[in-house]
Amino acid sequence: MTNTAQYPLHEYLDKLASDAPTPGGGSASGVVGSLAAALVAMVGRLTVGKLEDEDEGLRRKLQSIVEEADGLRRELLALADEDEEAFDRVMAAYKLPKATDEEKEKRKAAIQEALKGATEVPCRTAEACLRVLERARAMAEHGTPTAISDVGTAAYMAEAALHSALLNVDINLKYLKDEAFRGEYAQKREALAREAPKLREETLKLVKERM
Repeated sequence: MTNTAQYPLHEYLDKLASDAPTPGGGSASGVVGSLAAALVAMVGRLTVGKLEDEDEGLRRKLQSIVEEADGLRRELLALADEDEEAFDRVMAAYKLPKATDEEKEKRKAAIQEALKGATEVPCRTAEACLRVLERARAMAEHGTPTAISDVGTAAYMAEAALHSALLNVDINLKYLKDEAFRGEYAQKREALAREAPKLREETLKLVKERM
C-alpha cells in the first residue's frame, strides 16, 4: 500500500513524473490540498506565539483552527493514497477476462463498481479542500500580518486542488451507468465548484487588506 506521507518529496515527484499511471492528478490534488492545510496551520501557530496573555479567547479559536488544519493535512495525504488505489482497481477491472458472456457481465459490473470508487475518492478530496478554504478564510481574519500572504497562498492552492480533484470526478462520471449515482455526484461537484471561488475571493480580500 502506498504511503505518500512517508515518501521523500523528490521521490514522490520522480514517481509522479514517470510513465507509471499512478500517482496522477488525483493523488497530486490531495498532496497540494495537504500543503495548503499545512500553511494554514503554520500561520495559526505563528500567530498564537505572538499573542498576549489577555488574548485567551482568540488563542483558543486559533488553536482550534490549527488542530482542524492538521487533521485536514493528514486526511488529504491519506486521500492521495486512496486515489491511487481507486485508480488501480479500475485498471484491474478492465483487465478481467471477457471470453464468455458470463465473464463479460462480471467484468462490466466490476468496472462500474471500481469507477464509483474512483469518483467518490476525488469528491472527498474536493470536500476536504473546501474545508481547508474555510479554515483559510477564518485565519485571514486573525492571522499575524507578517505571514498573512501565506494564508492567501493556502487559499489559492486549496482552490486549485479542489478543482483538480473535481476533474477526476468528471472523467469517471462520464462512464458510469447508474443514473442516480451520477446525479448525486454531479450535484455535489457543482456545489463544491460554486462555493470554492467565493471562499477564495473572501480570503484574498482580507489578505490584501491586511498586507
